[in-house]
Amino acid sequence: MKPLIAANWKMNMDTKSSVSFINSFKKYIKNIKNMEIVICPPFTLLNKINEAIKNTNIKLGAQNIHFEEKGAFTGEVSGLMLKDAGCEYVILGHSERRQYFNETNSMINRKIKSALKNKLKVILCIGESLKQRNNNQTMKIIKNQLLNCLNNIKEMKNIVIAYEPIWAIGTGKNATPSQAEEVHKFIRELLSDIYNKNISKNIRIIYGGSVKPNNIKELMAMKNINGALVGNASLDAKSFAKICGV
Repeated sequence: MKPLIAANWKMNMDTKSSVSFINSFKKYIKNIKNMEIVICPPFTLLNKINEAIKNTNIKLGAQNIHFEEKGAFTGEVSGLMLKDAGCEYVILGHSERRQYFNETNSMINRKIKSALKNKLKVILCIGESLKQRNNNQTMKIIKNQLLNCLNNIKEMKNIVIAYEPIWAIGTGKNATPSQAEEVHKFIRELLSDIYNKNISKNIRIIYGGSVKPNNIKELMAMKNINGALVGNASLDAKSFAKICGV
């Protein structure tokens, strides 16, 4: 399966800087064919980025979705709107959404269903805190998040799982390749139990958490790591291109 490298720009960039990024990035990656690349900018930049990536192998993603199609939900954006803006992917369950906006597994489950209904591919984020890891609760937390976020979801072909240990996001720390591989392997085995072995072996499980050009090769060398969700290092075109060029 083709690895996936996704950029989560979070609340960064404006029109001028984002277009400049894409123009530079396209030159760096013009010969990269063996990687699926996704840019997930803020909502305000979706249309502009969609124009800028035309006739490239770069795909567009969003950072969030509302679980309803339309209605009195001030400040929210629906799956229908994301499709209209040109999105193919959407990030759901990111730890910052869970922490700062009180998103629960149940809410994320509803959002996944809305995304799939609107033919959007989902990057589902799961991960444990430092306290949970230190208390040897990593696998318990991962299992709980997966089972609840995927509740009553029968089809996995349009879902990517992103393991993002909360203690490694934006901290400069990252799980060692062996630590990440251990959790990725657990996730794949759990998905095999939920669905079946043939399905689980074709599900992309990507790593996120202080991914940089100097650690991506070691991470990607692991058997069960199929790509990366990149935060800060995706804000610089040359840096992100190096990550995509592994």
